[in-house]
Amino acid sequence: MMRNVHLVPEDEDDIYSGYNDYNPQFDEDIDNDEGFQQAVKTSHGRRPPPTASVKPVLGAGPRPLGTAAQRMKTGMVSSMGRPTTGAQEGVARPMTAVRAAGYSSAPRGMQFDPLNQAKGPAPPLEAKAEDSPEEKVKQLEKKVMELVEESCMANSRAEFSLALEKAKEAGRQERQLVRQREQLASGEQINLDLTYSVLFNLANQYAANEMYNEALNTYTVIVKNKMFSNAGRLRVNMGNIYFKQRNYAKAIKFYRMALDQVPTAHKEMRARIMQNIALVFIRMGQYSDAVTTLEHVMNEKPDFKSGFNLILCYFALGDREKMKKTFQRLLNCALNIDDEDKYLPHPDDKHYNMILEVIRNDTLRQMEREKKTYAEKCIMAAAKVIAPAIESSFAAGYDWCVEQVKTSPSFLEMANDLEINKAIMYLKQKDFNQAVETLKSFEKKDSKVASTAATNLSFLYFLENEIGQADKYAEVAMTADRYNPSALVNKGNCVFMQGEHERAREFYQEALRNDSTCTEALYNLGLTYKKIGRLEDSLDCFLKLHAILRNSAQVIYQIADLYDLLEDTAQATEWFMQLIGVVPTDAFVLARLGEIYDNEGDKTQAFQYHYESFRYFPSNIEIIEWLGAYYIDSQFCEKAIHYFERAAVIQPSQVKWQLMVASCHRRSGNYQQALETYKEIHSKFPENVECLRFLVRLCNDLGLKEAQDYATKLKKAEKARELREQQDGSHRGDRASSGSRRGSGRGIREHSAGSDRASSADSGRGGSGGSRGGSARAGSASRGGSARSGSGRMRLPDSNEPYEATRREVDASYVDPLGAAAERPKTAARQRGQQPEDEFGDEELGDDLLPD
Repeated sequence: MMRNVHLVPEDEDDIYSGYNDYNPQFDEDIDNDEGFQQAVKTSHGRRPPPTASVKPVLGAGPRPLGTAAQRMKTGMVSSMGRPTTGAQEGVARPMTAVRAAGYSSAPRGMQFDPLNQAKGPAPPLEAKAEDSPEEKVKQLEKKVMELVEESCMANSRAEFSLALEKAKEAGRQERQLVRQREQLASGEQINLDLTYSVLFNLANQYAANEMYNEALNTYTVIVKNKMFSNAGRLRVNMGNIYFKQRNYAKAIKFYRMALDQVPTAHKEMRARIMQNIALVFIRMGQYSDAVTTLEHVMNEKPDFKSGFNLILCYFALGDREKMKKTFQRLLNCALNIDDEDKYLPHPDDKHYNMILEVIRNDTLRQMEREKKTYAEKCIMAAAKVIAPAIESSFAAGYDWCVEQVKTSPSFLEMANDLEINKAIMYLKQKDFNQAVETLKSFEKKDSKVASTAATNLSFLYFLENEIGQADKYAEVAMTADRYNPSALVNKGNCVFMQGEHERAREFYQEALRNDSTCTEALYNLGLTYKKIGRLEDSLDCFLKLHAILRNSAQVIYQIADLYDLLEDTAQATEWFMQLIGVVPTDAFVLARLGEIYDNEGDKTQAFQYHYESFRYFPSNIEIIEWLGAYYIDSQFCEKAIHYFERAAVIQPSQVKWQLMVASCHRRSGNYQQALETYKEIHSKFPENVECLRFLVRLCNDLGLKEAQDYATKLKKAEKARELREQQDGSHRGDRASSGSRRGSGRGIREHSAGSDRASSADSGRGGSGGSRGGSARAGSASRGGSARSGSGRMRLPDSNEPYEATRREVDASYVDPLGAAAERPKTAARQRGQQPEDEFGDEELGDDLLPD
């Protein structure tokens, strides 16, 4: 069936020319075409076309050169010389979909089948050979890049050893890649960018691992290779390495070489390199050269870091005027931060407010805050440095800095911070009144500043123990800013000192609700729980605080002490060991750990930690006492003498330490030295009964004539003491009765060592010759009696009654090394064949037997 066709003149420039050509060889019976009849029945088929009433038919004759099919060449060419589609049997689909819409070269009656499902699955695309040399090279190149990326990521995690290992592996793989490319000899050039990345990363990892020589060698390889463009800038990194090695001359040399490689258009990079040069000059003490470099930076591209370093240089040179001028230039440095008004909410635009909530704390906003914080830090530090130097007094210098800050629109709010810092400087100079006056001047200012000043005032009065004033200003601070955690902590401290622990707990908890990172509130809350006996809650607070402050010695001590109070000895020991790792020279902590081991019965560990405590603090009487008792218990009386002599030096008015020294000499068998020591004690403490008792005994045992003299002095000392006890009987109670004479059967009276309540001795002997007599008996400690372990009370070697420890209980038990009295003699002065010493032991000595 023939239809009229609108012919279009052929034009080579018209990409659609030739589509209206009709070839009658491809004419088909449209009435029998089911697809066409189905299309006619639809709404689109019934709708007449807007431009033509005849369906164009794609001709199959020879096409002009300008057709789209000839230009794109997207299909495969059949035996007849025309393009075919994938719907044709045995022919692959076109690789692209660039074809005129609505036209097809397929035979009539064949539906469009993009997936070629009618004839089965489409043939797969031609796969590349994985074992081809080109594919191996590409895979190896990809592996090298992955190793470089892994190395960089490990460096960012501070895993420097792993980063270096990955960098080395990337270097080995890259060299293998180069060898394979050379073997191919295909004319393909080596990937210089990949080689540069591998070497640069390797040098960085060497520097991160402090392998500076290897890093310098790697950087040298990169710099000397002319094929790497802009590699000369890496001399900055080499200069940084020389700076770390304190080779300042070479550092300056490489910085200047790098500066020559940077174009003048890159002002920021040049400014940073010149900052490095100035820092090297400062380290070398060449402040004039540093000033010249920093002045150039401030003229070209001023920034806060360079301005602050320039102020420090002028401070070192003592130039007041230049310090003032540079401080003003520092205030005029641009922050390059947009106006804060963009973060203010709009009253009518809800969409804008939603966007504002998103960008209020985004990364860019955080960078702006960090930049402004750094600028304020530089200005504050510069004011602290120059304030005492630019004027006659630091107060006048601070006033000048405050006035300059007030004239700066960008840092106007820092004026109040400088005023408060001025008060802190008064405190450092011990001028409390001026500090208080300065802080009181903020009472009528805005709420935030007034709250800060009142908080500092409350803290100052609290340190001065003026709880009333501290409480008053804590209330002022809370009134100005109810959510000020520091004010709440100060208020809690005040009520804690007043004994209201429950109220203090409430204030600390409120401070934590307002600021969960307030470590002062959490610490004080733990102390409050500990004070009221809620040890588990207190332990929970300090464990939370330990998660925040990992190496705080105070927090670790509180945890260890709480475990000790909870009788969890294993945990207490573990935490005290951890505390010793933080403060290894704390004598009190070492003594506490030694006490725990002592209570557990581990004397070896207890001695080790007590001895370490003595090394760091040799003036602790309790530790000296424990060590002396330990050596007595271990039957090393000679070593115990050293500690008791030190105790006697520390407390020369305490006679007990000198008596223990003498007793140690006597126990070790050195009776002559013991006698001399007792005589020295008697010269210093002539009324000491205990000393006289031992003098009488030793003189009798050694057969010395001084025995009668000391016996007479002993009798007089006992009588004088009895008179004193009778006069003080109403005040001393049972002590007077225990100190009176117990009859005439025994002449020995036992009293506590180290005090005037000493025992009386058998002062006479039978007969007139005076060569032999009843010797004074030692106390129960010399016959095997020992103090109870862990009681904290220690017996003197020759005393029956214990004396109290200085501050806390100390385990100083020991067993008398001399054994029972019947097994061995008490002195070494007896000769063979001599009569026993107890011939007058059971007889009552009368006054007629005493010397005249």
